[in-house]
Amino acid sequence: MQLQSIRTLTGRIRLHTGLHIGAGKDTVEIGGLDQPIVKDPLTGAPYIPGSSIKGKMRSLLEVGIVMGMSEDTRKFVLDGKPCGCGRPTCPICRLFGAHNDPSKCDPKLGPTRLLVRDAMLCKEDGERFAAGDLPMEIKNENTIHRVNGTAGNPRPLERVPAGVVFDLNIVLKVFEGDDPDNLAQWLFKGLRLIEMDALGGGSSRGSGQVVFENIILDGKPIDLSTINVL
Repeated sequence: MQLQSIRTLTGRIRLHTGLHIGAGKDTVEIGGLDQPIVKDPLTGAPYIPGSSIKGKMRSLLEVGIVMGMSEDTRKFVLDGKPCGCGRPTCPICRLFGAHNDPSKCDPKLGPTRLLVRDAMLCKEDGERFAAGDLPMEIKNENTIHRVNGTAGNPRPLERVPAGVVFDLNIVLKVFEGDDPDNLAQWLFKGLRLIEMDALGGGSSRGSGQVVFENIILDGKPIDLSTINVL
């Protein structure tokens, strides 16, 4: 299977609400954060892992669109798993790769077409962070007592504050036999679905609302608001 072209999509991710993508903790500290965000270990700056963007696109496309088109995908999704049908006709497996043993996939499927890079702070916000002018937000979430209505058991949640901007960079590989426009449309649908949903944790409680700005594919501006996701 011959590589025909490599397309590049760039843009920006602007946070409309605070973003929490957890880093996990190996130790528990008195007075420390229960849920810190993922950060660059060298600079301490927050970033959005490419795996978070790619994984959210895939899950939203599978549940929202492809599950209704493919019985094979439906079986995987209803079992709580990413699609692993491995069929060349499956847009999910073609774009994101089959979530299965490669030996069980159709060899005509080929390699993953989509490469999503980690989204780092844009130049302006990176400089603000380096200067100490971009503090992270601590949001306390509580459990409401069902009888007396009081809040208890506060949980401190670290978030990147609203208004912060990250750089977006995605690579789309086109192989022999691919329809490049079709691959791009599925990518656009995935990004648009994230705008309509959210990124990261706590989305049902207000976190992670984002908008993609200045999206450009191979020098051509793309307006995601015109993308039909149905």
